[in-house]
Amino acid sequence: MMLRIIGMALLAMPVAVTLPVGALAQDLAFSPQVIADCVSSGQPFEECIGAAAEDCMERNGSATVVMSACYGAEADWWDARLNEIYSGVMAEAKGMDRENGEHAPSQAEALRRMQRAWIAYRDETCSYEASLWGGGTGSGPAFNACLMRMTAEQGRYLDTASIN
Repeated sequence: MMLRIIGMALLAMPVAVTLPVGALAQDLAFSPQVIADCVSSGQPFEECIGAAAEDCMERNGSATVVMSACYGAEADWWDARLNEIYSGVMAEAKGMDRENGEHAPSQAEALRRMQRAWIAYRDETCSYEASLWGGGTGSGPAFNACLMRMTAEQGRYLDTASIN
């Protein structure tokens, strides 16, 4: 449920992301607390996606490598949340499978197939969005921003579409 996303967002702790030396010789100031603050303020969920990345860019600059790293850091944060939600939904689905026995299609298998198909769809969608930059330096930030957005949205979908 949305409460799980909100709860996880409220537990967000500031982190420092260390970029490869060749990319940026500094620690990147990134705080997922910005997401928690946005969600708890009552803002629409969609407006909270990217809030920590935007804050990160305001604090670290707007160089392309910084933009890519900030979007990537938030994408990683949403991916961790998505994995937690998926695990919970999968446990619920397996429970329903046990309860239903052979009288219904497997929810766990359907969930697994759906998530695998979604991952492929997400990756291809984000590759397409990056391609719109024609190989330019904006392709990295575009790819990571897409991953961030789609991963957050999938976490919300699984959270709200779950059995309970």
